[in-house]
Amino acid sequence: MIRATITALLLSGLALVGPAFTQETEHTATPSGQAVPRFVSLKVDVANGRSGPSSQHPIAWRYLRAGLPMEVIAETPDWRRVRDPEGEVTWMHRSILSGRRSVYTLEETPLHARDSNSSPIEAVAEPGVILSLERCRTGWCRVEAQGFRGWVRPHTLWGVYPQELDSETGPDGDGNPALSPSVAHDTALP
Repeated sequence: MIRATITALLLSGLALVGPAFTQETEHTATPSGQAVPRFVSLKVDVANGRSGPSSQHPIAWRYLRAGLPMEVIAETPDWRRVRDPEGEVTWMHRSILSGRRSVYTLEETPLHARDSNSSPIEAVAEPGVILSLERCRTGWCRVEAQGFRGWVRPHTLWGVYPQELDSETGPDGDGNPALSPSVAHDTALP
């Protein structure tokens, strides 16, 4: 009876760990010495996400976009358990991940000339665009892609933690240059 109760408590605790991770739970007692969770990006155009932490595990996803943001949620010395923008969780070798931050647009995202809703819109990123993340401050993030640079509201992005979000919304971006997405990834399963 006691063993069953302890097992049930452990399993219920494990169920809370995965998706509920926030940066507030970060620690550095990891093989890399870096905080978990944290955002990274893909270094390569083609990257395999595996079902476990070794090259012997089957490929669960094949990602086809260098720069795609991934969230590291666990790690071993050579492998990182990552979550992609669509919520899929796989394992990737550390050599194909970069510490450079990028973000993925969840909806049409205007890039403003300054960190103000009233500033001119330089371009509009369509949903699914990868933007290089330079920095975030005061409810805005500075991003760059395809020769366009600007400030965006982080609520339209995946790859920014909640403490970087702001509840205000930006203006409509009609009539401005658009940044187009490419295919995010395809399945490597039959």
